[in-house]
Amino acid sequence: MNLERLQVFTGNANPALAKRVCERLELPVGDAMVNRFPDGEINVKINDDVRGRDVFVVQPTCPPVNDSLIELLLLIDTLRRASAMRVTAVIPYYGYARKDRKDEGRVPISAKLVANLIARAGADRVVCLDLHAPQIQGFFDIPVDHLYASPVNVAHFRRYGLADIADGCIVAPDVGGIKQARAYAKMLGLSLAIVDKRRVSPDQAKAVHVIGEVSGKRCILVDDMISTGGTISEAASALREHGAKEVHVCATHGVFCGPAKERLEKAPIDSIVVTDTIPKGSATPGGVVTLSVGDLLGDAILRIHQGRSVSKLFPGNV
Repeated sequence: MNLERLQVFTGNANPALAKRVCERLELPVGDAMVNRFPDGEINVKINDDVRGRDVFVVQPTCPPVNDSLIELLLLIDTLRRASAMRVTAVIPYYGYARKDRKDEGRVPISAKLVANLIARAGADRVVCLDLHAPQIQGFFDIPVDHLYASPVNVAHFRRYGLADIADGCIVAPDVGGIKQARAYAKMLGLSLAIVDKRRVSPDQAKAVHVIGEVSGKRCILVDDMISTGGTISEAASALREHGAKEVHVCATHGVFCGPAKERLEKAPIDSIVVTDTIPKGSATPGGVVTLSVGDLLGDAILRIHQGRSVSKLFPGNV
């Protein structure tokens, strides 16, 4: 395949993932310097010629969130001023996504502000993976390709023997995750259940009811992200109380912050699977299985570059 006009760059947020993407595309990672001035300001310089090129910046806005975001904005601005033909921001994990509406007085809509910043910096297109709130796509005035990690996660559970079995069940940890859970249930040929929760504080949720039959079942809790681990821990405990035989956890983004490690290691969970949208940190619980979305992102980038359909990569989600 002729990829002469295609280039991929990255900052310091997740260079290992960018390397995997480029391995899939059989391209080198673009030569970019992203470091700090003595006072802590971020300094960016692109060392490759990008004039007239189709450029993709692979940069999740993961912790340290503000540094990752500013690096992304500066990389986009640099590439735009260097006369790149098109700049696409590939954001495997989109930070500031929790505040997607005014749910009380005198609060920002942070997800919209970040979308404005990315577009004003000069991005022509955005690629995201499993957004915390799908409606964030509408915050952008530029095209957005919303990808799903489901092909990677479903393949893992098929290898694990959790597909098309009578005692298997996909579980949404809250009402907001029903659509995602239903897609997984359809792809794996399993039944569906829902944990009804009540949030008692910003970082703590309490499971109240389980809707659906989970007794004697091998359950897979599916969520877009694990942050402090409160929702997943409570949901796992609720499933065990209702007779679940096994509880496995599947999430796209393993943020793992605050008390997540302690909570998840104490929770009645048999396995936790996340992807590499966010690098492993010290708060990552032991035994977590990390799957790579590098090939998936690489295939999406190739399709965008060649003007082909991206949605065909996700037949179970569309």
